[in-house]
Amino acid sequence: MSEPQISFKDMCAIFVVTPRTLRYYEYIELLNPMREGRSRFYGPREVARMTLILRGRKWGFALEQIRQWLLIYEEEGTQTQLEIWIEQADMQLAALAKQRDELDEAMKELKGVRDQSAAALKKKSG
Repeated sequence: MSEPQISFKDMCAIFVVTPRTLRYYEYIELLNPMREGRSRFYGPREVARMTLILRGRKWGFALEQIRQWLLIYEEEGTQTQLEIWIEQADMQLAALAKQRDELDEAMKELKGVRDQSAAALKKKSG
């Protein structure tokens, strides 16, 4: 029995991406759909890859990093891929923690200036 195939349109709908995004992922060799004429069809392998791509993007990884993970899996297998993934995940977690700290500081500063401005406005009108 053949594996289920998903159409281009359905792939866009399932993953909530634009056709342009899906074509771009194919262009940079993140995805390799089966083709029948001008139509593209995606099997379980491509669905799994798309899931990983979108997770990676959500977590702030560059498309090139994601492409390298996928390539490592194909060339060297799961063990090497997981070792590299853990190392990169640790680095990304540190980067995200730093961004969170910077965002918290910016929000604190903005709130302080807003509160000062509200107090000044209240003082002038009161």
